[in-house]
Amino acid sequence: MAMKVAAMAAMAATKPRVFNRLCTTSSFNFMPPQPSSQQSARPSADPNPNLFVSGLSKRTTTEGLREAFSKFGEVVHAKVVTDRVSGFSKGFGFVRYATTEEAKSGIEGMHGQFLDGWVIFAEYANPRSPPSNQQQNGSSPFSRNGY
Repeated sequence: MAMKVAAMAAMAATKPRVFNRLCTTSSFNFMPPQPSSQQSARPSADPNPNLFVSGLSKRTTTEGLREAFSKFGEVVHAKVVTDRVSGFSKGFGFVRYATTEEAKSGIEGMHGQFLDGWVIFAEYANPRSPPSNQQQNGSSPFSRNGY
């Protein structure tokens, strides 16, 4: 009988350890994957007076965008890109300041702020890529050899 009690005591002593080992992650060292050099973030553009603004509400207008960014400098041009059919914002736009310093203060002042109830993000705009040769000779990129 003493042997049976000793065996039951040994089993009771091991069961909590097994249960704890199954329910905790302390014995499992999970390391999240580190970003590799191949998966780099989108390269940021060089400082320039043109800003790309994303995260805009569908109800944001060009005038509202101009008014919000004019607090940080002279806005030369503002444009909310809109859907052709509905006329609502596509969620992004562009703002051009008179100087690069004003553009920098515009980014610092508006990046991560609310506009029309949505958090917006402002960054320097990437310059447009030059048009391809096919578009330079006057033909449509969707036509076949100009026909």
